[in-house]
Amino acid sequence: MSEQTAAPEAGALVHAYKRRNSRRAALVVTAILALAAMVIFDIITGPANLSFLRTLHVIFNPDVATPKESVIIWQVRLPVALMAVMIGAMLGVAGAEMQTILNNPLADPFTLGLSSAASFGAALAIVLGWSVIPGVGGLFVSVNAFVFAMGTSLFLFTFTRLRGVSPEAMILVGIAMLFTFNALLAFLQYGASELQLAQLIFWQMGSLARATWPKVGICLAVLAVILPWFLSRTWALTALRMGEEKAAALGVNVGFLRLSILGGVSVLAAVAVSFVGAIAFVGLVGPHIARMIVGEDQRGFLPLSALCGALILSGTSIASKAITPGLVYPIGMITSLIGIPFFVILILGQRKRHWQ
Repeated sequence: MSEQTAAPEAGALVHAYKRRNSRRAALVVTAILALAAMVIFDIITGPANLSFLRTLHVIFNPDVATPKESVIIWQVRLPVALMAVMIGAMLGVAGAEMQTILNNPLADPFTLGLSSAASFGAALAIVLGWSVIPGVGGLFVSVNAFVFAMGTSLFLFTFTRLRGVSPEAMILVGIAMLFTFNALLAFLQYGASELQLAQLIFWQMGSLARATWPKVGICLAVLAVILPWFLSRTWALTALRMGEEKAAALGVNVGFLRLSILGGVSVLAAVAVSFVGAIAFVGLVGPHIARMIVGEDQRGFLPLSALCGALILSGTSIASKAITPGLVYPIGMITSLIGIPFFVILILGQRKRHWQ
């Protein structure tokens, strides 16, 4: 190839690369703006008549709020709206990286049994009054849920170190653990009182009603630490999507990468589930929407997965208050209704590609 031919081709490649980066940045900015609008709409939605401009005025200038507005916006709705964003982003990132390291589009914290493990840990606290870590006070339900979710993650982490274990085997083990914890949870439900049973059902369905500013701060801190760390590994994660052999040939330590990412994912999923209960399919649907928009390049896929997860849960929070005026539905019910058809479509798509 002559130099005269190579120069225009190199210029075209550089131009195409810059255009992809600009498009990726524009999509992320658009998603951020849409999320900001969704949060404001979430704060407005509810029994009290709050206008858009008045809500913005109170948020940016709290001193002008009446006592009623201060309670509604700053103590109730704003923590719930921000918790929806944080939890959605955490589940979106966790699902995206689970699907990446396991090379399986059906992987997420729910299908790997982390949510059911957290529910069982919470049930032990609610029904039997057992606290895994003594001296945590009123947080013992959330602490139990966190410990059991992390314990399940550590079991999966240990399982991956066995020789010859494939990502497909990890998915099967996760599904087995899901059914195991659901069966144990059924035993506790059978012997629970009416009040305890109501609390268990509320926990299993997932809810943002217990959102507080300290919990929002913890979620933000966890996300602020783990997301940049994942972003620093985008090149290796993108290489892994091309196959283990190609990634290893490019110098990626596949085993260490998979285990380290699983550790970060476990923290994200455990914290999210311990605060709001079991929320299905957000970690499954969010990453797939991001993948359809930007593809497998982790530089765009990872932040957009976080934003898609946040948008889904924020929209779910709005829907939970808008379906029946005066009644707030558990968000886990709504995410399941959204996610189940998407889950079936994914399975059919996988079977179709397999047959072809």
